[in-house]
Amino acid sequence: MADYTIISDVSNYILSVLRKKMCPEPIPSPNNIEVSSPSSQDVDYILGLYLYDIKEDDTIAPPPTIRRGKLQLQPPPKPYSLYYMVFVNAGGQAGLKDQDFQKIIGKCAQIVSDNNSVLPSQLQSWLDTQEPPITLSQAKISLEEKVRVWSAINKPYQISLFYKAAPVFVSSEIVINTPRVVDAEFSLHVAGEGK
Repeated sequence: MADYTIISDVSNYILSVLRKKMCPEPIPSPNNIEVSSPSSQDVDYILGLYLYDIKEDDTIAPPPTIRRGKLQLQPPPKPYSLYYMVFVNAGGQAGLKDQDFQKIIGKCAQIVSDNNSVLPSQLQSWLDTQEPPITLSQAKISLEEKVRVWSAINKPYQISLFYKAAPVFVSSEIVINTPRVVDAEFSLHVAGEGK
């Protein structure tokens, strides 16, 4: 199952797709797209990807306990949902007009829609288990909730895109050693005897 770095790997996947598909138009350089918080000061980029929430997903049944060899068990991985905001950097908008702003947001929405899933094995090549694809979908949140995300980082609301990436399974480090069976007793009872 995927290691804890899967969360960062999902962010890097989204970032790499945006950098590949948004440059040179409408954004001139891949360096103009960053994983960053809108509250970061003195940063020079145009488009930001911000992971603002991580929730354990209790709507997905976790897989069974994992057997490691003959004598070890590992608890099943926990499924999580990652919540992202994609925004145009207010500090990096020099020369951007409202039309440019809308083109950038529109292109981003198109790209995420066209590249909306990735297999965990594409993010962590050593995975030896078959895991479901991680799907990117629009986060079902209201305008009020979006405003609250902006308020939490002390920034005024601006048009931005909100996405959910799920399921993201994070494995456990716990390994349970099971005792080896060294003695076994069997008894045989024939039906109808002893009456």
